[in-house]
Amino acid sequence: MRAFDDQETLDRNHADEGSQDVSVSIGTDERRMHVRAYNHWASLLEGRPFPLIGDLQPADLEDFGPHSVLLDFTENPENPAVAYLGYRLRDECELAEGIAAITQVPSRSLLSRLTDHYLEIIANRAPIGFEAEFVNVRGANTLYRGILMPYSSDGEAIDFIYGVINWKEVAGAELDDALVLEMDQAIRAAPRPAAQVPVWADGPNGETIDADERDDSDDDADEALDEIAALPDDAGLADFLDAAREGAVAFRGADSRSRAALYRALGLCYDFALVADARPEEYAELLEDAGLAAQARAPMTPIVKLVFGIEYDKGRLTEFAAALSHGRRLGLGAGELRGFLEGAKGGLKSVVKAERALRAPATPRPDRAAAGKARLREAAPKGIVQMETGEGEFVLLIARRVGDGAIGVLSAVDDADMLDRAIRKVAKD
Repeated sequence: MRAFDDQETLDRNHADEGSQDVSVSIGTDERRMHVRAYNHWASLLEGRPFPLIGDLQPADLEDFGPHSVLLDFTENPENPAVAYLGYRLRDECELAEGIAAITQVPSRSLLSRLTDHYLEIIANRAPIGFEAEFVNVRGANTLYRGILMPYSSDGEAIDFIYGVINWKEVAGAELDDALVLEMDQAIRAAPRPAAQVPVWADGPNGETIDADERDDSDDDADEALDEIAALPDDAGLADFLDAAREGAVAFRGADSRSRAALYRALGLCYDFALVADARPEEYAELLEDAGLAAQARAPMTPIVKLVFGIEYDKGRLTEFAAALSHGRRLGLGAGELRGFLEGAKGGLKSVVKAERALRAPATPRPDRAAAGKARLREAAPKGIVQMETGEGEFVLLIARRVGDGAIGVLSAVDDADMLDRAIRKVAKD
């Protein structure tokens, strides 16, 4: 299964002829590869905590299969076997022959950068993403981005890990200014520490590590989100999606009760929605990659699913979508939703309630008190009692039983609210 057979030849025939650069741009396309890899993983879940390894066919994945590696923990968890190694990744690492286990991965190779993170999958029980730069075996400075995803032979225990990685060597000065600018943007967005919360921790077990087991604070999440929010205006829509996803993860990686992190994440999600409005073709492509469809009646629902994950709690996704819709209703601009949520009395809940109230049909509610009074006016008196009770049309009386079928009226109750509730009760009955 190590891509050293006829399948490698077939894969090469499908590759772009004449290409000398084994990677795509570190900008939009590179990020989309990992979006597609994650979406493929999510599509295989089918309600299980992890996809079944039998459903994964890396040799058939022309998009990212050549950039991938599959680790098998079934025989030796301490030294997992390399069950599959894509030919592009093998060529980049200059491996003339196959390798059987992770201990044979050459140091300072791109493959070592990917396999260095596999223990985080075991701890977090969810996909993780990472990116950084390093000097490869040829002495070239290389930018890379990777994702690791858990698989299982029984759907419960993690005994396989599938990783996808993409890379690009830093260009020389002879390339045009546009490429230099693109590389500079990617460098400023990286590196991120490997110990950071997983980029795609919004999978089925996205709790990752309990809050009391973490050393991260809300301040750490805020600093990470400050860096994420610094994307340039000309970045691709997939870059904005990736930033919004990292914002969602920073919220979950801090204290799940942290309003500050949540409102920052929703702010980034809203900013992504604004960019998506301006770039409908790119947005349609992202929806297609994720297997989602635009919804005219709930346009923000696909947005929050893209950012927080399709498997995220549906009730929370509905609340998030309502908050984003309220921001659009108010005409909030980029970077304004977070401040609006923080300043709203009652916070997110009150904004969601306000949006839902505006969506409700404008039909008047029946006046139960008036209906109750109308019924009482038509009812025949059970008896006539002479006593001082004030001047109101209706009176609430207190009585007690004094015999078989007889009651004695004791006093009138001078309480308007209690009288109103009693009349409403008559309307309901």
